[in-house]
Amino acid sequence: MKLVIVESPAKAKTIEKYLGAGFTVRASVGHIRDLPKSNKDAVDVEAGFVPRYIVVKEKQKVIDELHKEAERADEVILATDPDREGEAIAWHLAETIGLKKPKRIVFHEITEKAVNEALANPRLIDDELVRAQEARRVLDRLFGYDLSGLIWKKVRYGLSAGRVQSPALRILMEREREIRAFIPVPFWVISADVKTKKDEQFTVTCVEEPNTEKEAERILAAAKNGKWNVMGVEESEQSRTPRAPFTTSTLQQAASTRLGLSPSRTMGIAQKLYESGFITYMRTDSTNLAKEAQDNLLAAARSEFGDKYVEARVYKTKSKSAQEAHEAVRPTDPSKRSLGHNEEQKKLYALIRARALASQMADAKIMRTKIRANIRSSPESEEIPDFAANGSRVMFDGWLAADPDARGEDVELPKAAEGDPLTLVEARSEGKETQPPGRYSEAGLVKELEKRGIGRPSTYASIIRTLETRGYVEKQGRTLIPTATGDVVSTFIEGNFAEYISDTFTAEMENELDEIAEGKRKYEKTLKDFYGPFNKAVKSKNKIAKITNMGDAPKEFPCPICGGPMVYKLSKNGRFMSCEKFPTCLGARKEDGSEIAPPKDIGEACPDCKNGKLMEREGRFGRFIACSNFPKCKYVRKDPLEEARTKTGVACPVCKKGEMVERRGRFGIFFSCSNYPECKNAIKAKPTGRMCDMCGSLMMLGTKTIPERCSNKTCPNHNPHKLKK
Repeated sequence: MKLVIVESPAKAKTIEKYLGAGFTVRASVGHIRDLPKSNKDAVDVEAGFVPRYIVVKEKQKVIDELHKEAERADEVILATDPDREGEAIAWHLAETIGLKKPKRIVFHEITEKAVNEALANPRLIDDELVRAQEARRVLDRLFGYDLSGLIWKKVRYGLSAGRVQSPALRILMEREREIRAFIPVPFWVISADVKTKKDEQFTVTCVEEPNTEKEAERILAAAKNGKWNVMGVEESEQSRTPRAPFTTSTLQQAASTRLGLSPSRTMGIAQKLYESGFITYMRTDSTNLAKEAQDNLLAAARSEFGDKYVEARVYKTKSKSAQEAHEAVRPTDPSKRSLGHNEEQKKLYALIRARALASQMADAKIMRTKIRANIRSSPESEEIPDFAANGSRVMFDGWLAADPDARGEDVELPKAAEGDPLTLVEARSEGKETQPPGRYSEAGLVKELEKRGIGRPSTYASIIRTLETRGYVEKQGRTLIPTATGDVVSTFIEGNFAEYISDTFTAEMENELDEIAEGKRKYEKTLKDFYGPFNKAVKSKNKIAKITNMGDAPKEFPCPICGGPMVYKLSKNGRFMSCEKFPTCLGARKEDGSEIAPPKDIGEACPDCKNGKLMEREGRFGRFIACSNFPKCKYVRKDPLEEARTKTGVACPVCKKGEMVERRGRFGIFFSCSNYPECKNAIKAKPTGRMCDMCGSLMMLGTKTIPERCSNKTCPNHNPHKLKK
């Protein structure tokens, strides 16, 4: 029997269909080892940046089962994903299970042919690829922990920084500062609806935008009273060439713009399509197509649209780091027009198929048209600027037949000739102001990160998700808006570590990590060259003053206690106003100006730290009693009645000391260990008291149709309805 190990249970299920008898396919359910959360134990810098891996919590049972299967197997084949992360998981599996020179296979699509070809061409684990992933992981840990620790001391406890997260936040904040500094300038847009002699209506707009109302009224009056005619018609046939098939980045951008999907949601849906064998691997920065894949796309285009629509094309990958052995994101069988297990999957599949099909089709022929119109007034009247309309007509749709939504919103103009009279239907003037540059959308930020060489395709979605989770940005629709917390953190890092979050440094570091994968750079030297100066820079900032305020608050909001001026400060929940005389005066207001009840000394010493006083404070969820020495002392007095209500009677399986209790967080009710912060075990729903038969984690309440499910989201039993009965 041969054992094949993949990452995902869904992927295992698909592959098992193709292999049949003689093969057993099992899933590691993602990573099985990682660095410990404590930085002190995570990386041995002195020994040459040696990472100290530990088994991921909840994965021991999975490892034990894989170990048993491996002992029974004649051969073990590691078939994890075809990228750095997948190579690292394969290496961790080999190390943990004790495999000696296991066979490693990769495939970029889960089809019977691709899987069998991979089995026929196994290789060893690529140590350089593993080393590159390890370097990235270690580098991110050292950067994040060292800089985050300083921010905790100098800005506020609980904040964080990241090697790629911080440059992304800087980009958002640079745009935000442009918006704040922008001074609008008024202007007027004058437009008119006119008709041709064949009664075909279209809209023309004044080519000049006057910046005074008087000038706008003069042009408008002439437009209403003068005689209109066509001054000239300019037509030019242009070719529109199709775009390359999707990379990870362009897929995220298009899915955001057309389907309204966030990058992380797009990647989740694409993962399901890949695991079902419908599309190729979705983490790629290559636009390459295999010869057979190109032939299949050409055949599908010919069958669907005809010979004149077909044109074979090869696209050059822009990214220096792209691996040409990888392919662009494409359907595995382009003859299938609709695939997917739900509506979201079907829409994303249709988008991927349309782009791939269009990439092998003929140019679209567009007739660009510009009609210029003028107004004949009396000879003595002042000159009136011309009006114009721009539009186009599709002469041959070409690749747009496969991807019609890519055309945009071009206006189709009627046929007209110079000298033709026009009839005015309506003329109007609209006062406007110049607008500041727009904030970045998720798709816009992904495009900007790719353009600057910051991050890699597999990291874009997680970068944006991290910024949201940390509270550094808020999402309004598709727009990313930096919060006050994000502003403070970015300003601090830009002011003290500008070099380390610059485009140049971040992009160069990405290239160096790529060179480790290619065998052109050494792991230890790369990390040493970075960490020596970086660690020195962090230590040099230990003596800078702590940021105690974020500027003056508006004068219309005086201190509610002493009437003095107030300043903005940063709390865990965002910005608030504090009396300038704090701690002498404890007056405070929320950001909207409403008063916050001041902390009240209840006359008791803190039972934990002994030298603090217990204060009654106002929090997000009402009044509570806590130590005055917070955040150094985190003592909070539990309300006996509330504590009794929140108890579940289920012991914490992690620390064995506490009990699972109900709590309320920023995302609603959850359940965690009463021994927090020593034990950080937490789950989403109320525990039932039973343990999962598959991974040993707590079982929790589910829904009406799924009464109970595993609390570990990486366990297949987290979605028991998807398991084979």
